[in-house]
Amino acid sequence: MTTLTKLTKDDKVRKNMLFYGILIISFIIIGFLVPGDPTDFGIISAIPAAFLIIFIFKTKRIIEALTLALLLTTIMGYKGEFFGVFNEIILENLMNEDMAWLFIVCGLMGGIVALVESSGGGYAFGSWVIQKAKTPKSSMLWTAICSIFLSIDDYLSVLTTGCAMTPINDRHKIPREMTAYIVDSAAAPACVLNPISTWAVFIGGLMVANGLGEPGQQVLTYVKTIPYNFYAMAALVVLFLVIIGVIPVFGPMKRAFERVQAGGPLAPPGSERIDIRGGKEQEVPENPKLRNFFVPMLVLISATIFFEFDMQMGVVAAIGFNFVWFVLQGMSPEGFVDEVLRGLKNMITPLLMMVLAFSFADGCERIGFMEYVVDVATEHITLQYLPLTVFLVFAFTEFIMGINWGMYIIAIPMVVPITLALGGDPIVMVGVVAAAGVWGSHCCFYSDATILTSAGTGCENFRHAITQIPFGFIAGIIAAIGYLAMGFILY
Repeated sequence: MTTLTKLTKDDKVRKNMLFYGILIISFIIIGFLVPGDPTDFGIISAIPAAFLIIFIFKTKRIIEALTLALLLTTIMGYKGEFFGVFNEIILENLMNEDMAWLFIVCGLMGGIVALVESSGGGYAFGSWVIQKAKTPKSSMLWTAICSIFLSIDDYLSVLTTGCAMTPINDRHKIPREMTAYIVDSAAAPACVLNPISTWAVFIGGLMVANGLGEPGQQVLTYVKTIPYNFYAMAALVVLFLVIIGVIPVFGPMKRAFERVQAGGPLAPPGSERIDIRGGKEQEVPENPKLRNFFVPMLVLISATIFFEFDMQMGVVAAIGFNFVWFVLQGMSPEGFVDEVLRGLKNMITPLLMMVLAFSFADGCERIGFMEYVVDVATEHITLQYLPLTVFLVFAFTEFIMGINWGMYIIAIPMVVPITLALGGDPIVMVGVVAAAGVWGSHCCFYSDATILTSAGTGCENFRHAITQIPFGFIAGIIAAIGYLAMGFILY
């Protein structure tokens, strides 16, 4: 090791020690100065959210940012008891039913992807599609259509489409950031517009629970909200306009294309850490068979639909079927288990991000962040501005908290009585809330949709989010204008 190299490393160590020393002292000072009761925080409750966004943009280190932001919320809310509460929040979120569901679904989806890949099914599918998608534009269109076709569930859509179409787009020299944008933008927006999706069942169930429909009529009740989901419609329109070139790529996405055109890598640096394929290039198998792609995927989709859109039941059933399917083709039981474990291991980083994201959202909720934002936004609201206000407020809170469906659980019981008190139509406003959730999830750096899309397409999480946000904002502005106009037209 040269003296210069040693000095450089020593300088980095000193800089890191100074940075984190200042950070810890700042956290302690903030914790000492804030009121003892979190209900008195007011605007102070936004400090962790502001810190999180600034830290992510400055360092691009999302796991570290979420950990530190959670630490700050516990110091603010619990002062000297922060360490115990910090561990308690992480443990609660790691062990709750929703996170267990995510671990089962995402882990086993990783296993299915590994099986399809090792059997040559993914390569065979790529060779089949490449004959039809002969240009970059047609390949991107195929990616969007595939994602929309799988819109019964956004997890199913992003993981399946990402794994299937990324190698094909790679052959056309399409940067991973663009593939991730297409997969993400055609998943949740299509799901929320699809009356036979997990989103329809879930939000429809919340509507029935809040008195907006009859028991057993969840889907029919939800369908009434679809015409008011302006963001989902705008996101899909913007996506296809970008693919066909009417809206040119710009900003960070343009720089991604320039990197690839200059002979640089298709995936941005650090992508191998989150890639569901472990960052490995697709190998050419000895005897690739197209059936080893289509049969496992069709079983997964069919099982999910059969079990009333229960993705967990669908993926467990698919794993059971795949054991028989691949063992009959000569794969050993030990080899099957090894492939499933390899796929599960490749999902550890995305799952860790989701644990921290849900924990941070829990911390924000404990110090009253969402309640503060809602109270400020609705203090002097009128019916004409209600659609726009609801969209902006809950899009912002979802962007910060990244809790996806958890936001709907909180928001719908808030919005329904406010709408009724002002004389509005709660069905319309649930459609607006649904749109807000999709926008926030779509643009959030650490939402489950962003993380799983990054995993499925093998694109570093920050680069996926930062290249997608400009197009999300275009669709968001279109939706906001629509809600402003709708408020005055309807009321």
